[in-house]
Amino acid sequence: MTTTMKTRRSVLLGTAGLVALALGPNVALAQDYPARPVQVIVAFPAGGSADIVGRHIMQKMTEATGGSFVVENRTGAGGNIAFAATAAAKPDGYTLLFSTPGIAINPSLYKKVNYKLEDFTPIALVGEAPLVLLANPALPYKNVTELVALGKTKPDAVRFASSGNGSSSHLAMDVLRSMTGMQYLHVPYRGGGPAMLDVIAGQVDVTMLPISESLPYVRDGRLRSLGQTGAKRSPIAPEMPTIEESGIKGYSSTTWYMVLGPAGMPRPLVNTIQTQLDRVLKMPDLQEKLKAAGVSVINGNSEEANAFLQAEYKKWAGLIKASGTIIE
Repeated sequence: MTTTMKTRRSVLLGTAGLVALALGPNVALAQDYPARPVQVIVAFPAGGSADIVGRHIMQKMTEATGGSFVVENRTGAGGNIAFAATAAAKPDGYTLLFSTPGIAINPSLYKKVNYKLEDFTPIALVGEAPLVLLANPALPYKNVTELVALGKTKPDAVRFASSGNGSSSHLAMDVLRSMTGMQYLHVPYRGGGPAMLDVIAGQVDVTMLPISESLPYVRDGRLRSLGQTGAKRSPIAPEMPTIEESGIKGYSSTTWYMVLGPAGMPRPLVNTIQTQLDRVLKMPDLQEKLKAAGVSVINGNSEEANAFLQAEYKKWAGLIKASGTIIE
């Protein structure tokens, strides 16, 4: 009896030791994180909404952890360069991606990409923000219903300037097209800034921009808002109706922000980063900065982020297939 108990105890201790050895490096990696600078890849140029929001959050991560979270802008190919670089990185937490919806959209939109959703570890969905459908104020339509009516009767009369093929603005407009049957002439630009300037100049008719970038031009009369794209009014512009309120029932198409890493990140490390993000996203000063950028904080965990990402992929895959839009 005594010998049997000793043997069983030895087996249990031996098994526990093996588990500890297996988990040890991962636990240590998580406990010491970050022990060196963390590269945070953003797929858009410095000064854009994704870059600004990402820098606000990563500055707070730097302050809160005593580490260094360094934003690196990897632009080009609609985000595919940044996404592929993240997918190819070591899953040690020292290469992260601060992403917008392109990561869920591009695998369906582009004929070929060098990654798939399974190449990433979603860590946290941190926030979302509406776009604003903007028009030159000299044009006759005063709301989205009148714009849709024109797009139905004269397909080439609505010249829409997007911030690029497959961008959030392009696809948000395509959602409007698919829901209403309107048509428009798509004019892709390299960024929202040039598109906005040409709408103001009358070279094109309408565009969509993040709400934080839109407000100064709407409030000084250089652009007219036809509606914001969220399901409810943004707290930074409560006077601005949504597109749904303007008559397009069920319409909602926001941009969102998610932190991801490469596939294969150890669970303790993912939990550590998510906990750090959770802590900084609750800080009042960061919340004020994000509110000023039009961002509503979400801050879900890794499982919630993954479920959201998969749902977004399926949604956009269906819409892109229906529209027939493919980029070579």
